[in-house]
Amino acid sequence: MLYIKRLLFVALILWSATVRAQSANRDPQIGYLYPAGVQQGTIVKIMAGGQFLRGATDVYVTGEGVHAKVIKYIRPIGNLDKSQRDLLQQRLAEVRDKRLAELPDQVRNQINSTPRQNKKTGAAKARATTKNNKPKETNGAKEKADPPKTEEVKLPDHPLLYDLENKSLRELAHIRSVFFSPRVKKQSNRQIAESVWIEITVDPQAKPGNRELRILTSTGLTNPMVFQVGTMPEVTELEPNNQQAYQKRPNQPNLLIPKPLDLPVLLNGQIMPGDVDRFRFRAQRGQQLVIETCARSLIPYLADAVPGWFQATLALYDEMGKEVAFTDDYRFNPDPVLFYRVPQTGEYELEIRDSIYRGREDFVYRVAVGEQSFITQVFPLGGRVGTTTDTIVSGWNLPETRLSLETKSAEVGFHQTRWQQGGKISNSILYAVDTLDECRDVEANNTTKDAQEIVLPKIINGRIDKPGDIDVFKIVGKAGDKIVAEVYARRLNSPLDSLLRITDQSGNTIQLNDDYAIKDSYLHKNLMGMVTHHADSYLMTELKQDGTYYVHLSDSQQHGGEAFGYRLRISAPQPDFVLRVTPSSLSVRAGLNVPVCAYLLRRDGFTGPVDVVLKDAPDGFKLYGGRIPAGRDSVRLTIYVPNDAPDQPLALQLQGQALIGDRTVSHTGYPAENVMQAFLYRHLVSSQELLVVVRKTKWRTPPIVLAGQNDYIRIPQGGSVQVRMKTPKRKVLQEMLLQLNDPPKGVSLNNMRVIPQGLEFNLKVDKDAMPVGFEDNLIVEAFREYLPTQKNGKPATMKRRDSMGVFPAIPIKIVQ
Repeated sequence: MLYIKRLLFVALILWSATVRAQSANRDPQIGYLYPAGVQQGTIVKIMAGGQFLRGATDVYVTGEGVHAKVIKYIRPIGNLDKSQRDLLQQRLAEVRDKRLAELPDQVRNQINSTPRQNKKTGAAKARATTKNNKPKETNGAKEKADPPKTEEVKLPDHPLLYDLENKSLRELAHIRSVFFSPRVKKQSNRQIAESVWIEITVDPQAKPGNRELRILTSTGLTNPMVFQVGTMPEVTELEPNNQQAYQKRPNQPNLLIPKPLDLPVLLNGQIMPGDVDRFRFRAQRGQQLVIETCARSLIPYLADAVPGWFQATLALYDEMGKEVAFTDDYRFNPDPVLFYRVPQTGEYELEIRDSIYRGREDFVYRVAVGEQSFITQVFPLGGRVGTTTDTIVSGWNLPETRLSLETKSAEVGFHQTRWQQGGKISNSILYAVDTLDECRDVEANNTTKDAQEIVLPKIINGRIDKPGDIDVFKIVGKAGDKIVAEVYARRLNSPLDSLLRITDQSGNTIQLNDDYAIKDSYLHKNLMGMVTHHADSYLMTELKQDGTYYVHLSDSQQHGGEAFGYRLRISAPQPDFVLRVTPSSLSVRAGLNVPVCAYLLRRDGFTGPVDVVLKDAPDGFKLYGGRIPAGRDSVRLTIYVPNDAPDQPLALQLQGQALIGDRTVSHTGYPAENVMQAFLYRHLVSSQELLVVVRKTKWRTPPIVLAGQNDYIRIPQGGSVQVRMKTPKRKVLQEMLLQLNDPPKGVSLNNMRVIPQGLEFNLKVDKDAMPVGFEDNLIVEAFREYLPTQKNGKPATMKRRDSMGVFPAIPIKIVQ
């Protein structure tokens, strides 16, 4: 218990440091979108919650057919004070009275004849207050009372209160629930306290699926956030919509009871602390319902919540209130999917909540309810480049059992596809493409006696058909041969939790692996950033002698079934790499540099250097420090944006190039976001594009470049070196301060001075701080300090420091 407390304490410190760093940088961030999607051919208004969103001007959505614009920025809204609560109650009561006056006489009379509680609220309370505050009479005459001197009370600037006069009774009940239920007494969370009100227009033919939405503010471009384009009719929840909201009251009209929904429908909602949302819908006997949740897939990780995402649960109830189905996940995916064959026609209620009743504004969900197509099983899980591959699929509401995979001209790696016919689409499936020869596993191959013989290299497409099944493959090797065995299953959404073992012909285990996670401290660098249980096995071993060897593959939990497919690669090592680039949103002033970080996922023992280059970039764009040294897994570099760069958003593409053996290998650099999970862990979550927005200035920025160096700045171990930067204009240098931005430990910058050609400074490396041969890039950031002017026109007493940008990345190498 003491260890856990200490671990949580350390995690809290690290998270607090991260929050402080983000606040210091003031980079705009989106924490959630609500609703997080929209149907084709509709126009909706959504809320983007986050931090440092003031000055929002533009909205960018990936893909075609989706148009967005900023309506307004909304400051953080705290809890209402008493005067605001009284005013809002009065306004709600007034509008409610208007709505009731519009009802038929019979309904209105029924409401008026209903006994009321002895509580005065809203307009009645306001009238009572006015009556009680009448001035008293003295000596038979009325004294004239001075009007009270009070500040004008205003309602909070909240979208729910816009156009209040035209709200329906159901909408008024929703507003009352939001502002006056216990959940409104909330703690401020500055990461999602600010808001931007956005209008989204989606073309009727816009391609359905996930997009990315970013907001441009006066200080930069936000991180991307998932925004979905759907095909179903959509509704947005109105509170109260818990179990009590659906209960009928005697002698009262059911004006506020939510009406049953027709299927198909997509439900949008937010879960607040302790919140339980229910939706009632009609279903017909024999319908095969698929109820699919998107929650964690919308916001993959929460930095300040355990386990690090909104863990939704689904429960289905019949007309009698009996629970007929429940789920809290879909296999290993935290987003639940519920399958239900309707036994009889009637009304059903769907309940969604957090598994431990947490909640806040970024606990956003989208739940699709209907007879949509859903693929649960796929085999095989991929194919070979240059071949035609058909896969067998099964699941719910699928009119076909075969699906063609694009493998003929596809690049090596992971790809997505789905079944689609007209307006009907299924869930997406993942598949892998490789260059090696492939085969199928042949049962029975459960023992070494019945092992399936394999000629290397080979990719085997197989299944763990039933619980306890083991697939054994026989290979022949020589002493000194290196053998790699790698499973692709969980990364392709198979439920298999693989266990790999290599044995010799005597049955001795040479090597064994269950889970294979690639980590750098708390950073998970596996290619699939959404996977937290790295259940795919990997091992590489060197054979000690000539002979026969066996590769055993099973499920570590002793599970199995038709869905437990895999791709098993058995081959000699194939050194290679995957390149990731963060962040995926860049905002930079024209004529300056912007830093990015390149991460390498090295495969099968590859240790060589990788050159990172810009691919098909506009004229004038340059990349500095674009080499990831041998043995290093990451490096920071800079991209220079010219003064005449376009002022429209640009999608940049980086590429990694390396000499592996006698061949040059090139791979696209995948954009990603480095995000935190549950106070401590970090993941590289893929983005659709690397987007840069160039901010134009009135004056052209003079370039600053490294003088007289073609490769590295060589720094003696424990010594220093002088570095010179040149620029055509020296005036701006007079007020410039320099500082290293996140340097390696033991490196410092000092003795900056302006010279005729530009400026120079010293770089010093502490003794034993890093070994001889160590290579890296240094990022130098320039600042300007000044005394800002106060509102009274006088200068402030405390200096303010503003960033002037960063210099081109400076490659360094430690020498003797």
